Amino acid sequence: MRFGNFHAINLLWLFAALLLFYIWSYKKRQRDMEKFARKELLKELTFTLDGRMQKLRAVLMLVSICIIILTLMRPQWGFQWKEIKKSGLDILIALDTSKSMLAEDVKPNRLERSKLAVKDMIKKLHGDRVGLIAFSGNAFLQCPLTSDYSGFMLSLDETGVYSIPKGGTSISNAVRVALESYEGGKKKYKALVIITDGEDHEGNAVEWAEKAKEQGIKIYTVGIGTRAGDLIPIADEDGHMTFLKDSSGNVVKTRLDEDTLQKIALTTGGSYVKATNIEFGLDLIYDEKLSKMEQGDIEEKMVRKYNEKFQIPLAIALLLLGIELFIRERRKS
Repeated sequence: MRFGNFHAINLLWLFAALLLFYIWSYKKRQRDMEKFARKELLKELTFTLDGRMQKLRAVLMLVSICIIILTLMRPQWGFQWKEIKKSGLDILIALDTSKSMLAEDVKPNRLERSKLAVKDMIKKLHGDRVGLIAFSGNAFLQCPLTSDYSGFMLSLDETGVYSIPKGGTSISNAVRVALESYEGGKKKYKALVIITDGEDHEGNAVEWAEKAKEQGIKIYTVGIGTRAGDLIPIADEDGHMTFLKDSSGNVVKTRLDEDTLQKIALTTGGSYVKATNIEFGLDLIYDEKLSKMEQGDIEEKMVRKYNEKFQIPLAIALLLLGIELFIRERRKS
């Protein structure tokens, strides 16, 4: 035998407290009666009371409570094998980790704001699998598709601008790694969310979006940053804050490239959202698009379905309480 809710055993403390209360109240009543009259007169004054029946009622009440606690523990024995199908989406999130994501035109900076928004979206998932791709000049599957949201969060926290050694921004590599990660299964239940400032240094991201479209994968893009752009703060060799410079010694200014992100989303039938300090856009994509997509079976497994037997102790407890109601504490005169 096993219990489906073993924590309910803690209610035995309530049973112990009630038992002590019964004992205390019985002794207190005896003391109060002895103050009212001499012991010799008590038997004559209370001759209609049946002490044995009083005790029997108390015992039945306490035993019933104990059995009710057993009922709440949900006793189970015997089981059946049952096939469980888990439905949902396979959502890959490609996060730009290039140094341009350190720009602070979105507070605290583009990368940290993006990670906060991803965490907020994960809280809305129910059964969907989610994976993480980090990309800059190259791309890497940081976290494979999983339903373990805690594990995904750990991978997300560890992602930073030094996750990918190669500098630059290659959205096409992010799409390529996503397609490789989606190999097998039905593509219509799969979506790719790209969070970036859109500065694609390779320039063939739209071509890879076409390949994603051929496989039925929709791409949703979130552009973070401003068209005016901002400088990229970095620490120098002495740890002092300075700004990123190119090979010619000129300060680099990073700007949001919305046109590329819009083309990628439009090609696959997805959508583009511009992130701001007030509204990032991931919630909008999930609520309006992802949550309304057709879901498929992403996991099948056999589990033991234990037979619930709480009905037996519950019936016994109700029977004892019914008997307790019909017990008379007074003798017939």
